[in-house]
Amino acid sequence: MRLENANPLTPDDLTLLLFGAAAFQQLRAGCELGLFELLHTEPGRTREEIARRLGLADRAVDTLLLGTTSLRLTTLSAGSYSNCAVVDALFASGDWDRFAHVVGFEQYVVYAGQVDYTESLRANANVGLRRVPGEGPDLYHRLAEDEFLGGVFYRYMRSWSELANRSLVERVDFDSVSRVLDMGGGDGVNALALAEAYPHLFVTVVDLPENLHVARGRVEEAGLTDRVTVHAADMFTDDLPRGHDCVLFSHQLVIWTPEENVALLRRAHEALEPGGQVVVFSSMSRDDGTGPVMAALDSVYFTAIPAEGGMIYPAGRYLEWAKEAGFDNAEFTDCSAWTPHGIVRATRV
Repeated sequence: MRLENANPLTPDDLTLLLFGAAAFQQLRAGCELGLFELLHTEPGRTREEIARRLGLADRAVDTLLLGTTSLRLTTLSAGSYSNCAVVDALFASGDWDRFAHVVGFEQYVVYAGQVDYTESLRANANVGLRRVPGEGPDLYHRLAEDEFLGGVFYRYMRSWSELANRSLVERVDFDSVSRVLDMGGGDGVNALALAEAYPHLFVTVVDLPENLHVARGRVEEAGLTDRVTVHAADMFTDDLPRGHDCVLFSHQLVIWTPEENVALLRRAHEALEPGGQVVVFSSMSRDDGTGPVMAALDSVYFTAIPAEGGMIYPAGRYLEWAKEAGFDNAEFTDCSAWTPHGIVRATRV
């Protein structure tokens, strides 16, 4: 039996569920106030030193340190505070800023709309989108209307992709292809990672026209304009560029309904010549429905906010959709580490 279901729920577990939003706010405060950065550079600081360095009053620093220490984000020994080992590991790996960008995304984009999760389940629709400013039909059009929220989102998406793309680069053999069509490629984070790892590869980023200015800038900054190009299009309705032997959906098919995902895979099938392949890289849940926990919790966001469908689908669904769209030889690779990622590859015969 899976670990999540093997251990019965405890009263402390129930407390964390009941006050989970408050637990997140303790984490967010530690990030935004600079507590974790301070304890990374100067571990073993006292309460008084922390209050002075962060500019917090007595009650405020007591509340913050009570929260982070009870949640095991910080440790207390002989009157001195330090980061926990997991937080220190994020700093050591260079991933702390990426993690902090995910925290910012949860705070400024996700949490308001998740209030409508129950209503979204009842309606089988993304009711929480109403909490996001703007008039666009989905989150991505509205982000283009709000500079602050757009910046929060694309910092998050770049950071989340950078954390995960190590698996994409290492687990998929791109030596056998020459041109990749990156569907919904956003700011170019996938395209740049692939182009840097595979010097022979040419990548085309497809996304909405209002979202591609960041990608153009990042490609120019990386000096890869000769191998990474951008193409403005709605991937559901507009003609797709031809001449590619691989279509990549990275963190895309979690957004849409099953019917929309099959439609997108069919469009990929039509855009490829025989022998071309489709690669789906995304967070995925287990086929037996037991987790992992991150997949279950992240599904709340996809249910309540971005578009009219979506969740962290089980890997087996992607295999079924690929076959329904006309692909053959579909196979799944489990990349799960801290993030529950997987890869599905299939071929147009």
